[in-house]
Amino acid sequence: MKLRSAAKTIALSLTAALGLLAAHPALAAPPKKAAPAAPAGRNWNQTVVRTARDSFVLGNPNAPIKLVEYISYTCPHCAHFTQEADGQLRLGFIAPGKGSIEVRNFVRDPIDLTVALLTHCVSPAQFWQTHLMFLTRQEDWIGLEMTASQAQRQRWSTGPLASRTRAIASDFKFYDMMASRGVSRIAADRCLADEALANRLAAGTKEAADKDYVEGTPAFLINGLPLAGTASWAALKPQLEARMN
Repeated sequence: MKLRSAAKTIALSLTAALGLLAAHPALAAPPKKAAPAAPAGRNWNQTVVRTARDSFVLGNPNAPIKLVEYISYTCPHCAHFTQEADGQLRLGFIAPGKGSIEVRNFVRDPIDLTVALLTHCVSPAQFWQTHLMFLTRQEDWIGLEMTASQAQRQRWSTGPLASRTRAIASDFKFYDMMASRGVSRIAADRCLADEALANRLAAGTKEAADKDYVEGTPAFLINGLPLAGTASWAALKPQLEARMN
């Protein structure tokens, strides 16, 4: 009888305990932690997506550190930053899934706009190498900006968008550069005539100045917050390292 009584007492206690947990879910087992943002062994340098704002994001979309870079393709500081930082960012920041980089255009001039339209002419998977091509080889093509004739400059700045951007692409040998990326002249011309995209890039540039306080390039945001005084890799690197540790 004592054993039956004890068993009955235990059963009643279990029933009461289960009722308490049902009534108060917070007393149950603690919630599971979220899955790691970057699966082990995955190299996020292979992941590029185009966003609704016509920017491109390289890396883990769920990374805890989201770096935004505003760039202009005719900006020498942007070219210098890319040459210094790209390899280190992709190796220690992007590849392991710790962070992502979003490239946004800050259009400064007709030549910059022309390059921006061409970098949008490829698939997201091809974007990063096309973007790097124009920045790492900037010294090879930028010189014409200073030596162009008055007739060339007039073609760059007057007439419909398509005639202006195509004249720039021809004079700066951009067609040849795009051909090396597998983009035909016909396809490039179609992209260079994209007035809707050109207008969106211009609006994005104005928004960057108004909302993100961008005055020059390169300019950076980390997790949505503008960073002052970080136009170089030497200045940006410690900001990222502090957030990765």
